[in-house]
Amino acid sequence: MSKIYSCADAAQRAEGIRLAADAAKAGRLVVMPTDTVYGIGANAFDNEAVAALLAAKRRGPDMPVPVLVGSWDTIQGLVREYSDTARTLVEAFWPGGLSIIVPEAPSLPWNLGDTRGTVMLRMPLQPVAIELLREVGPMAVSSANLSGKPAPTSAVAAKQQLGKAVSVYLDGGEATIGKPSSIIDISGPRPRLLREGAISADKIAEVLGIKAEDLR
Repeated sequence: MSKIYSCADAAQRAEGIRLAADAAKAGRLVVMPTDTVYGIGANAFDNEAVAALLAAKRRGPDMPVPVLVGSWDTIQGLVREYSDTARTLVEAFWPGGLSIIVPEAPSLPWNLGDTRGTVMLRMPLQPVAIELLREVGPMAVSSANLSGKPAPTSAVAAKQQLGKAVSVYLDGGEATIGKPSSIIDISGPRPRLLREGAISADKIAEVLGIKAEDLR
């Protein structure tokens, strides 16, 4: 039976993270808090688990699953090239609410959906999520909601939508930002902001040394 573990309690947090890590390594799904909204996650390199994640959300492979990482260094093994633009964005906004789309390393044995040779990466500003990611490694994580439904900002709201499809729910309190990450695509000839969310276009443009309208 799926259980919610309160990470406000030290003993429950330790047990919950241990069980969530074990579940993810065994190919099962978990729900974790992030700084933006709650996420449903799986081992990024377990293709059956990623397919189960999409099925739990009732979503097809046409909307690929993003990958969360637990450190700056992890990105270097996942991308074809760690460009100056990627480094600038990572150093300015990670951990935090910016998802970055980059060309993926060609040798990775994962199947995140119809990625067309790219991967969306983010490092969340949430200590429970970081601890889990460092235990498991890169995780495929999408908002913990059924497709078309509101993204949850609490573990209880996530469980109301996903129920027994998830093995372990980690409750890290209300998500601090409460809206999705901003998404920037740097896989093409110029950066493009695909979604303005937790971080404004103005802040991203300032870091890149361009005008906000140039991101459109």
